[in-house]
Amino acid sequence: MKTALSLLTLALLAACAGPETKKPSAAEAAQAALPAPAFPNAGGSGTAAAELPWAQAFQGARLQQLIPLALANNRDLRVAAANIEAARATAAARDADLWPTVNAGLTGSRVPNASGGITSTYQAGLQVSAYEIDLFGRLRSLGSAAQAQLLAAEANQLAVRNALVAAVATAEIALQADEALLKLTRDTLASREQSLSLIRQRFDGGIASELDLRAGESALQAARVALAQTQRQRALDENALVLLLGSALPPGLPAPTGLLADFEPLAELPAGVPSEVLTRRPDIRQAEAQLAAADANIGAARAAFLPRITLTGSFGTASSELSGLFKNSVWSFAPSLIQPLFDAGRNRANLAGARAARDAATAQYEKAVQSAFRDVADALAGRATLGEQRAAQGALVDAEARRLALAEERYRAGIASSLDVLDAQRSLFAAQQALVQVQSQRAQNLVAVYRVLGGGS
Repeated sequence: MKTALSLLTLALLAACAGPETKKPSAAEAAQAALPAPAFPNAGGSGTAAAELPWAQAFQGARLQQLIPLALANNRDLRVAAANIEAARATAAARDADLWPTVNAGLTGSRVPNASGGITSTYQAGLQVSAYEIDLFGRLRSLGSAAQAQLLAAEANQLAVRNALVAAVATAEIALQADEALLKLTRDTLASREQSLSLIRQRFDGGIASELDLRAGESALQAARVALAQTQRQRALDENALVLLLGSALPPGLPAPTGLLADFEPLAELPAGVPSEVLTRRPDIRQAEAQLAAADANIGAARAAFLPRITLTGSFGTASSELSGLFKNSVWSFAPSLIQPLFDAGRNRANLAGARAARDAATAQYEKAVQSAFRDVADALAGRATLGEQRAAQGALVDAEARRLALAEERYRAGIASSLDVLDAQRSLFAAQQALVQVQSQRAQNLVAVYRVLGGGS
């Protein structure tokens, strides 16, 4: 009767924990709030981005030196590596909880006795204190949670590594764009200095008006403003790159050429990318591992409602005289079983907290999948349109260049004013700046495509 009552009590306590829900799959998580992006036809050929190492994706001579330097010195990557070691140590400690801890002990005591003398006791031997027999999986659940956190830390390191490679490439693109804008601005400044000199000569000869002169001076000063802004932006972008590298730029590094063609190999990523490639993204694997850890913590919280069996024992020698310590052997064996009856709701609160943490991890997992789908959709949308924008901007630059040539020809023939030339110069300069910007955006988009599809090692 007592045995049946005990089993019924255990069943009721276990039932208090309630059923647990199943972890959502990646597809279910993606469908939770956002539709899947319109991926291109999956029949494309080529190497998947997640399988393409960065050394093959980024062929620029500068990047071949900068990325390894960042991978060796970046502080965020070092923090991620340290977090892996901390998670590995925690997992090892949880695994050790499954085994008894054996200590060697040597104790001695001297206490007064009833007869007025001193009673001496000396003991030496091996001791096992409160070793828990994991009948209901509490320790195994904690160990599973620690192993899942280790997997999450490793996935986080990959995510940080991929983000770092992409950030270095993006910073390098910004520097290349700055270099192109510097060259363009210096050329424009030299051209406007020549135009102002010609206008001043005509003004001195009474051919040009003061309005023409002041307009030429204004255009020259605007070019100087643009030059100062570009120089400042280049310095800021170089500082950002140095921070990513974790050290100064290496000696012997080639100077930026101002050409973005070095990043064109990224355009050779396969046109067909199935949505399953998102499962290779380290941030999704990290969220999935954290969800697994939350599930395991629920198992540990549920097991806290069940009895806990511990063993305490020792084996050694004892004597009332220190000289005879190793002559007599003694041992002790003390198992105990503890069943929680009243804890003021502590176990229920712990279980509720574990379930809430699992719900939060589920939401984070779903958000990671949904964010990944949006990242890919955005990157592919940019890839489809930025090429067209660059071509159109290039045609606009050609048109503005022809317009400027015609304006200068008419000005030299005396049938157009200098204002027409200055206006054409401003329009050409703005179009050229916009072309550099769209070239930079396209190169950065190619880096983004590589990153959001999982990157490479």
